[in-house]
Amino acid sequence: MQIIKSIQNRIYEIRGERVMLDFDLAALYEVETKALNQSVKRNIKRFPDDFMFRLTPVEWESIRSQIVTASLEKADG
Repeated sequence: MQIIKSIQNRIYEIRGERVMLDFDLAALYEVETKALNQSVKRNIKRFPDDFMFRLTPVEWESIRSQIVTASLEKADG
């Protein structure tokens, strides 16, 4: 059950879509973020067109603040 909660805490809503960030997905698969991104780019035809997108600076700041808030709540809880 803890693993499910851990994954659920790494899902964010951006542009009306539920997404995971590359570094969270890499951690889940126990690989480096760089290796995950390189693998996707090398095999892009294996993934749907909407598999990944780049965040705008505003979106990143919003997500970053959610990550910090979640980390603080975890530390308090």
